[in-house]
Amino acid sequence: MVTRRSMVKMATLAAGHTTAAGLLGPLARAQQATDTSTTTTAAAAPPKDETKWKETWDAALAVLAGNVRSVPRFDRPVLFEGAVYAGIWQECGPHEGLVYGTLAKYVHATDAQKSALAAARNNHMAFFALQKEDGQLPASVKLSEVGYGQIQMVVPIAATAWEVSQLTDDDELLVTAYKSCSRWDAWLREFRNTRGTGLVEGFCTYDTGHDNSPRWKGVPNRCPDADAKKFPPGVGVPRLCPDLSATVYGGRVALAKMAKMLGKPDEAARWEQEAETLRQLILTKLYDPQDAAFYDLDTENKFVKVRSDVISRVLGEHVLKLDEAKDKAIFDAVWTKEIHNPKAFWAPYPLTSVAMDDPAFVKPIPRNSWGGATQALTALRVPRWMEHYGKGAEMKVLMSAWCEAIMRHGEFRQQMDPWTGDFTQKDPSGYSPCALVFLEFARRLGHAPEA
Repeated sequence: MVTRRSMVKMATLAAGHTTAAGLLGPLARAQQATDTSTTTTAAAAPPKDETKWKETWDAALAVLAGNVRSVPRFDRPVLFEGAVYAGIWQECGPHEGLVYGTLAKYVHATDAQKSALAAARNNHMAFFALQKEDGQLPASVKLSEVGYGQIQMVVPIAATAWEVSQLTDDDELLVTAYKSCSRWDAWLREFRNTRGTGLVEGFCTYDTGHDNSPRWKGVPNRCPDADAKKFPPGVGVPRLCPDLSATVYGGRVALAKMAKMLGKPDEAARWEQEAETLRQLILTKLYDPQDAAFYDLDTENKFVKVRSDVISRVLGEHVLKLDEAKDKAIFDAVWTKEIHNPKAFWAPYPLTSVAMDDPAFVKPIPRNSWGGATQALTALRVPRWMEHYGKGAEMKVLMSAWCEAIMRHGEFRQQMDPWTGDFTQKDPSGYSPCALVFLEFARRLGHAPEA
């Protein structure tokens, strides 16, 4: 068994692909953003009163403690998504576990099996334990069932497993993750590369977790017969997807790191090579320089032109390399024309799930909508890329807007109106990603209490 200690314990954290960073100092003022039809004032700054910060901090911890629960097919508690979502999903559950783990010193669990670090581990091991013989990982592990009807991935489970293993010196997790994620990568190569391009294909709406998004208009939510190997005919799929491809790219980068740690240099070199090949395919096939956006490519090799958070998901895996002139030019265009554009994604309460000036933006905003609403999951992923690309000041603006909205409502919900910061009230409070957003952002803004 491989051992690792202080020299490597925080290797990936130092590399900047993490949520566990130190405090970032005073919050910046929020910026003004403009809708195509309505001018709005800047997002309000969070209160300076530390009593309100502490009150909301404690409420967020209570939500998370209440969401550490058991599922029927795995023998240890996991951190549920919460609210109406009774279980964990591959797109977000492992990442939420990781973020919770980085908050461990603030979490005082009376049961060691429900500690933050235990939840971080279990939110990965549950997926590995329920992996099929052919290598397919579950899309979800819920109270009602284990789901295999779509792939539903965003933040790579290989990347978050690697980070948790480094955070905790967990050799068993490292070995298990390397074996399981290698098999998952092989499954995706076999069943999600039907067009032979080397890019990763989307078959249905839930593959990317984009519920009710115009990106997938006319495409069923699930794969036929709840079988992720099958795609529905006649609806423009399989699509070549930038975000799914970026997820696999990020997973291969993590697998290379695991292989090095496990004393497998040849395998590490292979993972690095295959990651780079995929990265180049994303940039050459799925980027539209005219719009400065990443798009799906349908079965007729036409872009599906809905400007969505696919763009930030590609950035989330560091697909663009700032030390390469061509990549830097792409990033600058994407940042200026899309992400930080107050008419596109940079609302008073950023980031929207569809650009505000895109004709496909869904208004009025319904519940569980990736058609425009500002989503807590997108906010939670921001620390994985924004500082990496030198946008720490802008990230403070985003964090302060989120903290203000959460403290104003005193609840933890899935999504909010990007212009007002009002959370959608249809579903109950108790949503883990929103609670984690507050804790992570408050810590980074200097409002964490004494541990």
